[in-house]
Amino acid sequence: MAIRKKTTKNPPMLSHEFVIQNHADIVSCLAMVFLLGLMFEVTSKFAVLFITVQYNVTISTNGKLRTTVNHFHHGIKDLATTFFYMLVAIIMHAIIQEYVLDKINRKKHFSKTKHSKFNESGQLSTFYLFSFGWGASLLLSVRTENLLSNPVSLWEGYPHTLMPFQLKFFFVCQLAYWLHALPELYFQKTKKEDIPRQLVYIFLYLVHIAGAYILNLNRLGLVLLVLHYFVELLFHVSRLIYFSNESRQTGFTIWAVLFVLGRLLTLSLSVLTVGFGLATSENQGFDLAAGNFNVIFVRITVLAAICLSQAFMMWKFINFQLRRWREHAQAQTLKKKPVPSKSKSKKDKANGVNGVNAHAGDSPRARKEKSS
Repeated sequence: MAIRKKTTKNPPMLSHEFVIQNHADIVSCLAMVFLLGLMFEVTSKFAVLFITVQYNVTISTNGKLRTTVNHFHHGIKDLATTFFYMLVAIIMHAIIQEYVLDKINRKKHFSKTKHSKFNESGQLSTFYLFSFGWGASLLLSVRTENLLSNPVSLWEGYPHTLMPFQLKFFFVCQLAYWLHALPELYFQKTKKEDIPRQLVYIFLYLVHIAGAYILNLNRLGLVLLVLHYFVELLFHVSRLIYFSNESRQTGFTIWAVLFVLGRLLTLSLSVLTVGFGLATSENQGFDLAAGNFNVIFVRITVLAAICLSQAFMMWKFINFQLRRWREHAQAQTLKKKPVPSKSKSKKDKANGVNGVNAHAGDSPRARKEKSS
């Protein structure tokens, strides 16, 4: 796969500029090494660890027709699978950037600030749309207990160590995407002042997704991710629409309402599942082999992490809204300033407002009258 940005410069081999310009080609070649490894018996066992989902468990179901169902649990080998799909995420990021976002940027001629924000919203809206659609289909799936119609299954039968293929693959892809965001800070030449903000959000995503995956809270994690991704999708789509036409700001108003509701619903589901559901469950205790982490320390830690992250997001949201209101108030104040009327005398026009000439530096000095 050749993904190369058009440029007139030829940077030195293996220099920073060379790696940045050709990072998609380099990563594609690395991914192809793993795919080619499947073709040879010597390397196939090693390559399978990276490409296929590990820890398969076959369960036989008794009924009129005896069937077998494949489920999966998590383990250390998932790190290899996550790494491979992180490479895939980098390649997909480059494809979207090269063939979609860059073409739009060239047509719109955005400023540097809008250019970076447009790229960010374009990438994230694509990911959020894909993840929301995938997650919503899993919520309605029979194999994941149809969580929307049966919310008790969020905590009933904990620990949920076994997952359908699609649910496990969903979490692997989520971890892979947010891990790929770390090298993208280098590949996209992110400004130094923007890096701390990006690192905070990447860290929050990784901690919460990995926590739900490792602690076997995958059902709760799936519901909260779908809810969060829907709200974030609306924000980034609204920002893309705003860049195309700055008068269209209705989406931000809808997003603001749903953002607050999303935070309240996230806290409610978390307290209901972890604080009440798991606390009253019969299967109490800590058993690492069985994947049971239902002890008070873990429950308090999980609830504290969720509450702190929601409080942090609300704090950022309130600051964002206050800044927007201040900017709007300043714009309205400037519009209400009185415009000088045409009936003013020539002396007033020469002296400017309140006797101060606004263009004194540009106007020629008045000639002195000759003394008679």
